[in-house]
Amino acid sequence: MRLLIIEDDESLASTLSRRLTKQGFICNVAHTSQQALVLAEQITPTHLLLDMKLADENGMALLTPLRGLLPQCHIVLLTGFASIATAVEAMRLGANDYLTKPVDMPTLVNALCPNTDLPTEVVSASDTVMSAERLEWEHIQQVLHCNQGNISATARQLNMHRRTLQRKLQKKPVKR
Repeated sequence: MRLLIIEDDESLASTLSRRLTKQGFICNVAHTSQQALVLAEQITPTHLLLDMKLADENGMALLTPLRGLLPQCHIVLLTGFASIATAVEAMRLGANDYLTKPVDMPTLVNALCPNTDLPTEVVSASDTVMSAERLEWEHIQQVLHCNQGNISATARQLNMHRRTLQRKLQKKPVKR
């Protein structure tokens, strides 16, 4: 199983590659859309993990050319900002699955290889299920990071009053 990971965050790409190698994949990594298309043609992966946001590019724009190059490839789109509209659009453009970050390894492996019994890392149930408070905190942190720490812009994007956001940011993150 040859897997091409298309992710602009080098540390996340490296972590995914290490973990998925343990699951039996032969992993290759691309950090830009140009690298992705070249590698896809060279290695003809059987599976593809595509980030929706690649620096200033939209990963969904790669779905059509990748599907043209790799008609039999199983493509999973990863995103930090999920919506029903983007999920529908991703499937229409050729993605086989659509997952929201953060994603646990069993869910990711199952999305990459549905209906197979691949061995997955031993993970306790408490590690795979996050509380709603933890998910909210992580989402706020992602949006804050995307807005380069700008509280007002983050509050507007989250449709939240700025003071409410400041109070939430002062709290310590809840345990997973």
